[in-house]
Amino acid sequence: MILQYIFGGLATLSFILLLWQWLAARRFPLHQRVADATFAPAVTLLKSLKGADASTEDCLRSWFAQEYRGEVQILFGVVSPEDPVCVIVKKLQQEFPDRDVRLEIIPTLMGPNAKVSKLAELEKLAKHDIFVVSDADVRVPPDFLANAVAPLRESTVGLVNCFYKLANPSTPAMHWEAIAINADFWSQVLQSQTLKPLDFALGAVMLTRRALVAEIGGFRSLADCLADDYQLGHRIAKRGHRIVLSPIVVECWDPPMNWRAVWNHQLRWARTIRVCQPAPYFFSILSNAGLWAIIWLVSLIGEAMRTMDVQMFPNGFDAHIAIGWAIPAALFPLARMIVACNLQKRLTRSSEGTRYFWLVPLKDLLQGAIWLCAFVGNRIEWRGQVYRLRRDGTLVKTGDR
Repeated sequence: MILQYIFGGLATLSFILLLWQWLAARRFPLHQRVADATFAPAVTLLKSLKGADASTEDCLRSWFAQEYRGEVQILFGVVSPEDPVCVIVKKLQQEFPDRDVRLEIIPTLMGPNAKVSKLAELEKLAKHDIFVVSDADVRVPPDFLANAVAPLRESTVGLVNCFYKLANPSTPAMHWEAIAINADFWSQVLQSQTLKPLDFALGAVMLTRRALVAEIGGFRSLADCLADDYQLGHRIAKRGHRIVLSPIVVECWDPPMNWRAVWNHQLRWARTIRVCQPAPYFFSILSNAGLWAIIWLVSLIGEAMRTMDVQMFPNGFDAHIAIGWAIPAALFPLARMIVACNLQKRLTRSSEGTRYFWLVPLKDLLQGAIWLCAFVGNRIEWRGQVYRLRRDGTLVKTGDR
């Protein structure tokens, strides 16, 4: 009986946290555009590149095609001139001859985080005082810059970032990850923001000031960090500057991934968050609504079946009560699926994700396993290489996968 009460309490708590998460997401003005786009300071886009896939050209073109009144300098960094992405960049340079674009070859990296090592070199070539840092697989709408720079009107704003969606889930494993990104992650960030100001950054696209990057020691100070986006935002916030979420949503385009690749991605993400925010991550298991509801339901059904031929448990817990409690226990996962579908639809502006509602309980169960695994190891796989994650969030390379 005690277990049923415990699991029931955890399921109820997680359901309350789920409703809080949904309400926080509903209140945020997602996709809202600015009415006045006259604020258009000159910006420098710094983008680390490596390799190319079917979506790379479209993602890069979206930056060339920005409808922005201010000056835009675009800096790309690659390790080798033989990298296939160089061909795409040169093609786009010919297509947009008026753009201020430079492709820099950076053969020597200063740390295990190749992206940040390239950004540190590109930082030296920047002409403008507003930096835009973006991942290679990000595609942005034509009015992205016009909207994303708007919060920087206020001098107290130190960094602007935005939510992102997994735009092209093409395998069942990627649809599982799409639930984690397109339904849960962004709404959980907003839920956290109801408790305290944001003190970290989301790395798909970040806008900040050159002076603030210099204040924290430049990008080179992040060259050993796995979560460079988190550290950039956290260090800027620690100096008293505000971190702001823009309502603009960008797209992340990933190549097809199987279950193993997605598992490694999610585990790397989990271990990164565990290192950056150990206490919040430990208690995050309480918000896994599907996990606790399923555990509660299974425990009730199991106990009822075990004693079905007995009128009364020895401790007075009637079997009919167990069966009655199974009704809300079954309704909780249903509510979780409805909320997840609603959040995905709101972020993506598409009903495509709702077709995979049946993956939501599986995602929650696997997320519970990932949560546990995050505490029992520091090994991560990242871009084909194996690293050990130190307690301070820095990386030590241990070998190839």
